Amino acid sequence: MCLKHVPDIQSERALGSDNRMVRGAEDGTLNELDEYAVEAALSLVEAQTAAGTPGEVVVLTVGPAEAVGAVRKGLQLGAAQAVHVQDDAVAGSDALGTARVLAAAVRHLDAQAPVDLVVTGMAGLDGLTSLVPAALAAELGLPALPLASELTVDGSTRTVRVRRDLDHATEVLQAPLPAVVSVTDQANRPRYPNFQGIMAARSMPVTTLTLADLSVDSATVGSDAARTEVLSAAPRPPREDRVLVTDEGDAGVRLAAYLVDRGLA
Repeated sequence: MCLKHVPDIQSERALGSDNRMVRGAEDGTLNELDEYAVEAALSLVEAQTAAGTPGEVVVLTVGPAEAVGAVRKGLQLGAAQAVHVQDDAVAGSDALGTARVLAAAVRHLDAQAPVDLVVTGMAGLDGLTSLVPAALAAELGLPALPLASELTVDGSTRTVRVRRDLDHATEVLQAPLPAVVSVTDQANRPRYPNFQGIMAARSMPVTTLTLADLSVDSATVGSDAARTEVLSAAPRPPREDRVLVTDEGDAGVRLAAYLVDRGLA
């Protein structure tokens, strides 16, 4: 399954002189939406193992040195293996470039042991494009089942089934394995790492791969190959229309009047 290391959404975020997000190890964390994907993958493996079909969860990430923290968290939660693709040439990749590297890593893993299902979160909280899961499926030539609120696998028929809860409808999709599935934050309740898992993860190895290991041409990824570009950026201007109300027992009435005067209530 694929994880992303992102800046903490509670931290101050900014774009650097190269118009790319400033990322530092001190405030980085596992993408919160990926925690639901971890839970979905672990739950599937546990259910399949109980049914007599053992498997394991391999967590995969692409990013600079500090991105290893994302897969370390996956190991703490119960993943069996961790893989980190680290290569300076990947820096500045857009969603399509990232998907290309992830796909190469999945194929690399599949050559060692069959990969039955690729699970991702619904989006990365740094960009919120939700493009990578579908792009990854296209790169791998696999069925894409995005935004799953419920996920089950039938080992006997080797099929995956998902439920998608849309605004005004519910869809049920099914596809043969292998496939790519992204799960939403409605899919489950992520578990917390216990002390034993945290301690065990410290000594577990993380496999580090480069583009050369994956036979990926560096010219096809990175900022030079990106199909999107930030041309300019500026800090959000401070609000100048704020009204501060000191509550003297009538703040609620004054707030209601303010909203009514402006047609907001």
